[in-house]
Amino acid sequence: MASSSSGNSIPAPEAVQVLVSSLADESPMVREASTATLKDIAHLNPLLVLDCCSTVSRGGRRRYGNIAGLFQVMSVAIRALDKDDVDPHYMAKLAKIAASEIISTKELNADWQRAASSVLVALGLHLPDLMMDEILLHLSGSNSALPAMVQILADFASSDAVQFTARLKSVLTRVLPILGNVKDIHRPIFANAFKSWCQACWQYSVDFPLYTALDGDVMSFLNSAFELLLRVWATSRDLKVRVSTVEALGQMVGLVTRTQLKSALPRLVPTILELYKKDHDAAFVASCSLHNLLNASLLSESGPPLMDFEDLTVILSTLLPVVCIHNDSNQHSDFSVGLKTYNEVQHCFLTVGQVYPEDMFVFLLHKCRLKEEPLTFGALSVLKHLLPRLSEAWHAKRPLLVESVKNLLDENNLAVCKALSELIVVMASHCYLVGPPGELFVEYLVRHCAVIDLDKDLRSSKELRSSGYFYPFQHKKSEVNIGGVCPTDLREICEKGLLLITVTIPEMEHVLWPFLLKMIIPRIYTDAVATVCRCISELCRHKHTQSDTILSDCKARSDVPNPEDLFARLVVLLHNPLAREQLVPQILTVLLHLASLFPKNIIVFWQDEIPKMKAYVSDPEDLKQDPSYQETWDDMVINFVAESLDVIQDVDWVISLGNSFAKQYELYSSEDEHSALLHRCLGILLQKVHDRTYVHAKIDLMYMQANIALPVNRLGLAKAMGLVAASHLDTVLDKLKDILDTVGDSIFKRIMSFFSDSAKMEESDDVHAALALMYGYAAKYAPSTVIEARIDALVGTNMLSRLLNVRHPTAKQAVITAIDLLGQAVIGAAESGISFPLKRRDMLLDYILTLMGRDDEDGLSDSNLELLHTQSLALSACTTLVSVEPKLTTETRNLVLKATLGFFGLPNDPPDVMDGLIHNLITLLCAILVTSGEDGRSRTEQLLHILRQIDPYVSSSVEYQRQRGCLAAYEMLHKFRTVCVGGYCSLGCQGSCTHSRRFDRASNYNFSNLPSAFVSPSRDALCIGERIMVYLPRCADTNSEVRKTSAQIVDLFFSVSLSLPRSSNSSFGLDIELCYIALSALEDVIAILRSDASLDPSEVFNRVVSSVCVLFTKDELVAALHVCSAAICDKIRQSAEGAIQSVIEFITKRGKELNEADISRTTQSLLSAVIHVTEKYLRQETLHAISSLAENTSSRIVFGEVLAAAERDIATKDVSRLRGGWPIQDAFHAFSQHAVLSCSFLDHVTSILNQTPVFQSGPGKGENPNIFGESLEEDNVLHAAITALTAFFRGGGKIGKRAVEQSYGSVFATLVLHLGTCHCLANSGQHEPLRALLVAFNAFCECVGDLEMGKIVARDSEQNEEDAWIGLIGDLAGCISIKRPKEIPTICSILCKSLDRSPKYMREAAAAALSEFVRFSDSLGSLLEQMVEGLTRHVSDDSPNVRRLCLRGLVQMPSVHVVQYTTQILSVIVALLDDPDESVQLTAVSCLLTVLATSSTDAVEPVLLNLSVRLRNLQICMNAKIRANAFAAFGALSKYGFGPQRDTFLEQVHAAFPRLVLHLHDDDLGVRRACRNTFKSISPLMDFNGITALANTHRLNSDHRADYEDFLRDIARQFTQHMSSRVDTYMGSIIQAFEAPWPVIQANAIYLCSSVIASSSDQHISALYHSQVFGMLMGKISRSTDAIVRATGSLALGLLLKSANSSSWKVARLDTDSSGRETEPSRRQ
Repeated sequence: MASSSSGNSIPAPEAVQVLVSSLADESPMVREASTATLKDIAHLNPLLVLDCCSTVSRGGRRRYGNIAGLFQVMSVAIRALDKDDVDPHYMAKLAKIAASEIISTKELNADWQRAASSVLVALGLHLPDLMMDEILLHLSGSNSALPAMVQILADFASSDAVQFTARLKSVLTRVLPILGNVKDIHRPIFANAFKSWCQACWQYSVDFPLYTALDGDVMSFLNSAFELLLRVWATSRDLKVRVSTVEALGQMVGLVTRTQLKSALPRLVPTILELYKKDHDAAFVASCSLHNLLNASLLSESGPPLMDFEDLTVILSTLLPVVCIHNDSNQHSDFSVGLKTYNEVQHCFLTVGQVYPEDMFVFLLHKCRLKEEPLTFGALSVLKHLLPRLSEAWHAKRPLLVESVKNLLDENNLAVCKALSELIVVMASHCYLVGPPGELFVEYLVRHCAVIDLDKDLRSSKELRSSGYFYPFQHKKSEVNIGGVCPTDLREICEKGLLLITVTIPEMEHVLWPFLLKMIIPRIYTDAVATVCRCISELCRHKHTQSDTILSDCKARSDVPNPEDLFARLVVLLHNPLAREQLVPQILTVLLHLASLFPKNIIVFWQDEIPKMKAYVSDPEDLKQDPSYQETWDDMVINFVAESLDVIQDVDWVISLGNSFAKQYELYSSEDEHSALLHRCLGILLQKVHDRTYVHAKIDLMYMQANIALPVNRLGLAKAMGLVAASHLDTVLDKLKDILDTVGDSIFKRIMSFFSDSAKMEESDDVHAALALMYGYAAKYAPSTVIEARIDALVGTNMLSRLLNVRHPTAKQAVITAIDLLGQAVIGAAESGISFPLKRRDMLLDYILTLMGRDDEDGLSDSNLELLHTQSLALSACTTLVSVEPKLTTETRNLVLKATLGFFGLPNDPPDVMDGLIHNLITLLCAILVTSGEDGRSRTEQLLHILRQIDPYVSSSVEYQRQRGCLAAYEMLHKFRTVCVGGYCSLGCQGSCTHSRRFDRASNYNFSNLPSAFVSPSRDALCIGERIMVYLPRCADTNSEVRKTSAQIVDLFFSVSLSLPRSSNSSFGLDIELCYIALSALEDVIAILRSDASLDPSEVFNRVVSSVCVLFTKDELVAALHVCSAAICDKIRQSAEGAIQSVIEFITKRGKELNEADISRTTQSLLSAVIHVTEKYLRQETLHAISSLAENTSSRIVFGEVLAAAERDIATKDVSRLRGGWPIQDAFHAFSQHAVLSCSFLDHVTSILNQTPVFQSGPGKGENPNIFGESLEEDNVLHAAITALTAFFRGGGKIGKRAVEQSYGSVFATLVLHLGTCHCLANSGQHEPLRALLVAFNAFCECVGDLEMGKIVARDSEQNEEDAWIGLIGDLAGCISIKRPKEIPTICSILCKSLDRSPKYMREAAAAALSEFVRFSDSLGSLLEQMVEGLTRHVSDDSPNVRRLCLRGLVQMPSVHVVQYTTQILSVIVALLDDPDESVQLTAVSCLLTVLATSSTDAVEPVLLNLSVRLRNLQICMNAKIRANAFAAFGALSKYGFGPQRDTFLEQVHAAFPRLVLHLHDDDLGVRRACRNTFKSISPLMDFNGITALANTHRLNSDHRADYEDFLRDIARQFTQHMSSRVDTYMGSIIQAFEAPWPVIQANAIYLCSSVIASSSDQHISALYHSQVFGMLMGKISRSTDAIVRATGSLALGLLLKSANSSSWKVARLDTDSSGRETEPSRRQ
């Protein structure tokens, strides 16, 4: 059917036809490959590609499955045609093919249809007239393909604007008649086409005059089309039609005549504006079209504007609301559309403004005056946009603009405010803000800097109260989204704008300074103070003036606040150090800049102090880490005020400042936390004033302005009163008494309030709480010289009791705090040298305990958090009262303990509150310990009493309770040592220090005349043995803090005990020097724990136990062992383990000191622990402790107890069914793990088993374990012995190693040999022998202590597969070889003899074991020769398993012996490489790899050729593992190819090289990796550098197909350039691989073969293989069932066709019968 042109040696037309047919392949991979190939070769012979494509395209898409791909190829080919190749007749035929497909359906925009369109567009690039003619044929109203044809014309216009514009007339001639009949569904296509055509005209006008293409007819056509689109299509009901029509009209307005445009304006403008009512996309199209329309109508060079401003008013009024589009958009996807629309609208306004600037100005101001929010916002936005661009034209309108903007300052809409703020900033940049109007605008910005967003900030009501600000603009959520602007956005705009005009516009300085000082004081601008202060700082830096200039500027204006008001305002606003916008640093900076306004002597002080305060608040995140930062900061502010007043020393100025502080109350609400700081500021000022009348008036004002219902303000008021009391105590006390009398002197009124009005009760609580706090702080700050009488009056006259009847939690806390402050006042006076007792102290304690309880009957029940806070304060107050004189009575002490110790069990939620509460509780207990005893002994009793009450928490299962209990014990012991042991002061200092002289003077006085033995406690009184066993388990606790604290407790106990005096008649039997060494070691451990929490806990515990063991006296040791049961049963496993470990340590090191009674009692305690311990592991550890007791004391006693118990249990119970296991069996396990005990116990048990049968009928029951004479008793003893032996084997101790030492080899060999036989029986259905053997083997594994061998048996023992049990034997042998190498000779000697046994399974078992044992044959000597001989002899065994196992054994010898037997091993391998069994072959090739790693050249050279040949044969094995190992072994042989055998081996390399390259991309990953390594190994043998370079590229190691194909092309070039003499050989091997059993190898061979031919310049190669391979490829593409072969074949054909050897086909064509056109190659030459 097809033929080649003369001189062409390949059937190129047939090849292209095959590729074209592959375009319709069912596989997408083949389609993509064929498409890529055809597109690549299209530029070489586009006509042939077109011939083939056109031939198959005749049937259309119904007969051709991938018509879209076909047309894509055709499009590329047509574009690749040279000018001389373009045959109009042929191109017309192709055009008809594409057109016929397009017109054959009504579909639009299908893939194949777009591809067919691309064919016509490509044709148009060469023959535009032909393409136009073909399309114009189908441009009729009845043609269903009309829209597609129009779309083609649009695409052509976009591709080649110049050629299309020249033919626009013909297009319009055919299109215009049918426009009227176009359906709505197709109109968007036509409209889009008109848009593209007009854009082509505009593009044409860039290079050529437009009039050359647009003559009168074309203009007439455009006018007609414009009119039709405007009158008919633009009024369609379909939005899509209207939008596309308006977009087209927007492009046409510049092309139609001015007359046409003017007449169309009345209809066109409303049509465009109508689209603004639709979505954002329609609004954008309308804006673009409107912009084009305005440019064409107003800015045309051919005449005046076509529209007056009156005509434009409607347009502008419509556009103003559109400005909001970019603000209204909430979706991210719409944002860019809205922004583009906004920009287009602004361009429209600018266009109009350039023509009518005056009218535009008036129009915009008019819209602003209407105060309609969308219009106002739009007008302001436009003004902001136009003002910089029309500033010259609008220069004279400045006053009018300023006046109009002033009228909008009261607008509340957020969007309008934002636009107005932005406009003000723009006006400022153009010097519009001057004089009073400028200040008005600045105030507007300041006002909106203070706006807040309640919904967005999400601040609680408490936070709003605490901020202290009055917010004039509080917007709800419904108001936030108007115009897409929220209050936060508005505030940010104003803040940035105000700062911008301050920093960047020098002209604004005269407006801003000193006007901005006025903005600090007003309440409504509070939230803007930070920004205002920043601006003031910038102004002060920019002024570059002296301080007197700043002062003169302020004095020049009467409306500027005076310095006292500024100072008072700014100081109070310092309250919140974390306020936004860095309020505090800004205020401090402003104060420093304005220092010249204040008395002169303040400047130096502020220059030193303010930087320190700024440094404190410089890092907010660091500040938050301190929970008391607010209190600390408030104190710093108060100190700042106080020291400033001290520096000023101007009474009149201080009085004036006090008046200013008084006026500040008007600026803050009663709920504002700033009021608390204001109270204190006024209080510290009044402290400096001596006018009592003035002070009295101001404290009246403070109390009147204070909101005592708010705890923060109540506390601030109390502290303020205290500050005043420091100088005016009587005045303050008189005021407080007046308040107390005014509240109500009868308790009856309060009781009645419970029934009448709860609000009144709360109000009364607030007053009483405030009074209590004020009394407390008055006492705290008052001078010590006068405080005693006032406190006595307050407490002694029962005045304080009037304040105790409160119910609210905060009120209770206030009263408790007040009592605490009274106690602190007493303590403070004592520290000043004025000591006096606190009267009715016990009554006050009772008050506190009552107040901290929960009032369940009260409706105002405390919340849990408030209750905890109350209790924490109460504990602190109790500590204070306990610490003052007089000493506690016994009754009060017990009452306090009973009420407080239960707090240790409270839940740890919230943690921060509970931490503080527990700390206060521990502090209280320590205070009780110090003050409750009269001497050391009484304090010791009290210490033990409290510690025993805390013990349940120390051993609790709840972690935080243990932590609390241990911490309390430690702190109490520390305090006990401080008080009761000499050498320590009350603060814990050792030796001489300043504290010791003040410590406990009363106690020293009372006991100075008593003997030290009476004052100091005794060591026995501390009950150290019992106490240590309580805290020692905690040293192994899971919590690191508990461990550290417990270790410190132990250290403290022994430190105290060693520091106590010893009586002359007492003897502890301790070596004092050793004790101090042990104590020092214990303290070293504690020091390490304090510095390094990551220390191994077990190591720490071991060191603690070691020290304790030395520090115990004998009696303490016995006491500890007697109570060890409770410690072992600890609820925490790690602690229980630690207790057991400590018992073992005590027994091991000091067990010799125990007598028989101690041993018996200790054993009973341990057995009791065994019974009560529920966890098996802990039971085992406890039994291990029993073993240690038997070893280190008297084993006879322990063995007697255990064996007697075993015999009794066996006689009376079924020990195998005991719940939780049999404890005696666990004891046997413990013995088996103990070297000394196990030997003696094993000797006894094995002697019985060697003399007596294992089982007897009628077991009987026996009672006496020591008598073997009678049969029943013997049965019991025998059963007990067998049970003990079984438990002994399975225990994993050392007994197994000792018991079978003499017979270990024979036992193991027998077990191994019978594994084979038993598995054979199991395969025949007899499983019981195997199970019995496995039980024995498991017992044996436990006996020898080899858990790994036991795991091997448990894992694989019952698998009956042949490989499984053989592998099991090998694993066991390997395990034994590692664990017990000395047993190998004995075992191997037995196994070697077993190789000659007749049962196959025994031989296999022996071979499996020997093949593993031979790995460890270094020390076997002559036995190794015997083993090698046996293994070599049986490589010809009839069992494949024996053959491969013997070979594996030969190879697995140590390398030193393998070298000795290399020749023998290689001969075996050569023989077995041809073994008929694949498993033997795999073993042989694997072993070859191993042997070659250590073989010498002399050993390998004789068999090098044989090995190479056999490995090449294995490289085509279907088994992937054999294939991979064969390639790898071939690579390993390469290192032996450099000697005399080099040439011979090199021939083998070249013979295998093509196959190696093909398998570099094998389906199997192992084969790929082996081939890559082999490639790198043999590359040095190839005699040129190209191969070596390829071996180092990333493509070789890549698994991507594309990288491999690149590699094949590279190596093909190397073949042809450097190995031309071997190309024939390579090609033969590669072509053979075309029929490989693996599709991927076929594909690789196809691609490599084609790459070699394509890259070869040798005519011989081309002549010999080109045609052959070409034909084979076409056959593979046509007939192969594998997609990868077909796809690679397509790519390979492309390589052949593109090669230089195939250049003749570039003139080939199909025959006339096939293509329908004569072949004329000569014409193209």
